[in-house]
Amino acid sequence: MADLSSFPIATRWPARHPDRIQLYSTPTPNGVKVSIMLEETGLAYEPHFINIGQNETWTPEFLSLNPNGKIPSIIDPDGPGGRPLALFESGAILLYLAEKTGKFLPSDPARRYETVQWVFFQMAAVGPMFGQLGFFHKFAGREIEDKRPLERYRNESKRLLGVLETRLEGRDWIMGEDYTIADIALLGWVRNLIGFYGAGELVEFDTLKRVPAWLERGLARPAVQRGLDIPKRPE
Repeated sequence: MADLSSFPIATRWPARHPDRIQLYSTPTPNGVKVSIMLEETGLAYEPHFINIGQNETWTPEFLSLNPNGKIPSIIDPDGPGGRPLALFESGAILLYLAEKTGKFLPSDPARRYETVQWVFFQMAAVGPMFGQLGFFHKFAGREIEDKRPLERYRNESKRLLGVLETRLEGRDWIMGEDYTIADIALLGWVRNLIGFYGAGELVEFDTLKRVPAWLERGLARPAVQRGLDIPKRPE
């Protein structure tokens, strides 16, 4: 039986199954990347809901695992060399789980790095831009009289969707025929943009062809549907 007693986070969110990967998350676009990946790979894991609305990521226990105070984070009791590994940053976790399982990341070195570049594209561009658009369109930012920030993030989000639209020409997935962590990284953010943020009309999503078809294909995957609701929010 794995011993997680050295991790303070396990005292606040105790593990019922310490031999499984421990997932500390919320079903946000960044959070669902990891839950989808775990569902897709079939790895045994135990999810713990972290209430970001109540600032639980800023508790000492959570910060002991991720000093940046963001979800998701994991502890793998069976990490490299059989030793527990704590990991944060959703992109890093996707890479780790892909390499651990040998799934959703091409083995060919050139295609592997090509896949990784699209994960970085999501982390560096899509996530920050879509998130800011959501803030200025749906949340407190909409009350700001100066609409230049909203216009900037709208235009940049439209441009990024155009990059994806071009990439998907002649391809079912970001890497062609192969569904990879690049798709897993991007699906939740595109879904959130037109769903939760309600910004589809703002970014003229209906003028696109390939991105909506790709999103529909991704959302049709059973593991994606399951992962979008993990960890379950308290009733």
